[in-house]
Amino acid sequence: MEPLTDVEKEAVSQLKASLPEITKCAQVPENYQLWNIALDKESTDSRLDVLLVKFLRARNLDLVKATKMLTDTLIWRKDFKTDELLDETFDESLFSSVGYLYKTDKKGRPVCYNFYGDIDQEKVFADVNKFIRWRVQLMEKGIQQIDLVNVDSMIVIHDYKGASVLGRTQNAKTATKEIIKIMQDNYPEFLATKFFVNVPWWGSTIFKLVRPLLSEATVKKFVVCSNDELYSNLTKLIPEENLADTYRSYAPKKKNLQESELKETSVKEEQHVVEEKNGSTTETEKVLVTPEPIKQVAESSTAATATKEN
Repeated sequence: MEPLTDVEKEAVSQLKASLPEITKCAQVPENYQLWNIALDKESTDSRLDVLLVKFLRARNLDLVKATKMLTDTLIWRKDFKTDELLDETFDESLFSSVGYLYKTDKKGRPVCYNFYGDIDQEKVFADVNKFIRWRVQLMEKGIQQIDLVNVDSMIVIHDYKGASVLGRTQNAKTATKEIIKIMQDNYPEFLATKFFVNVPWWGSTIFKLVRPLLSEATVKKFVVCSNDELYSNLTKLIPEENLADTYRSYAPKKKNLQESELKETSVKEEQHVVEEKNGSTTETEKVLVTPEPIKQVAESSTAATATKEN
């Protein structure tokens, strides 16, 4: 995790001192727990400092703006009933095709996969509110894997394979826009890197439409991968054995080095015994069948020998 600077430590101290007023304004219980961390101004829990600095960094260390963001987040969580989400159940046979959490990267950060193609949009987005609650629950589950001691963010992969710009339903557009806003407003600095893979030609147009909704800090964490770069980019952060199965297939084809070396160095020999009928000696002739470079060297050697003999 990125350590706090002296300036950030001072800002955190000021924001922490304001916690009683913030929880009161948001009308949540005193010492309310946000992601299992009590918002207690007297707390010595180092995780609270990490949590608070997220809101400060998201607002460029502007204390007033960070205070408002934290207050608004608490209000939203109360109204959205976010703390009850982890106990809710959803149709995984429907939503598992849209996204899931799978293992971690090399630093132990959870990896969240999101898919935008090859899904039944009519079914997935039939109930926009239900989809949004499912997607927020997925985010909350990811944060459950973040201890704010060794890990404070996650890796996100957006896969557009099979996605169609003409096939997006109005409900899909509405849900996507709302999810972007929720994540932007209420989950500050939880994104380490976001990979965009299998992006179709029209992807840049879509990005221009949603770009105004994103902060500069967020955009800097984006990595767009071509198919040729996909595997190498993902494995810079995620061990191959931790990749979802579908992405392991993008690995470069590994040659059988032993077989390759044998092919390059082997020399097949055929011996033709030519016996002269009139009692002359037997002569053995070796015919070399070799790769071209070896053949050329052999021919040069033979020519040199012949020259010496002449």
